Amino acid sequence: MNMKTKDLNHIALHVENLNLSMEFYGEHLGLEEIARPDFDFPGAWFRLGKLQELHLIAGRNAEVNSSTRGNHFALGVEDMDETEAYLAGRGIEHTPRQTRPDGAFQIYIEDPDGYWIEFCQNPA
Repeated sequence: MNMKTKDLNHIALHVENLNLSMEFYGEHLGLEEIARPDFDFPGAWFRLGKLQELHLIAGRNAEVNSSTRGNHFALGVEDMDETEAYLAGRGIEHTPRQTRPDGAFQIYIEDPDGYWIEFCQNPA
């Protein structure tokens, strides 16, 4: 018998300053904050796409190990031109657009803690 996974449920990031991270993901990136269970430690949850979530966990005091070719997470987008314009309109710097060998477009941004986030548009 094999284990059968359904989907990627959530991404959890350990953050140093919860309020700063909530502002970045909520106000700057426009992610919808969603209800979070009453844990005994501070954090916040945001919707990623239709079914996935981003869980921010406060209290990080260790160095972040993230890079565009190492630890990062990727969000699929419908239109890279619109994504780049959205980020520019909010003053969020991003890497130059790259094209993967399969034709997908990629750009990266860095959050306040130093986590790298990829925005990816798959080929049509």
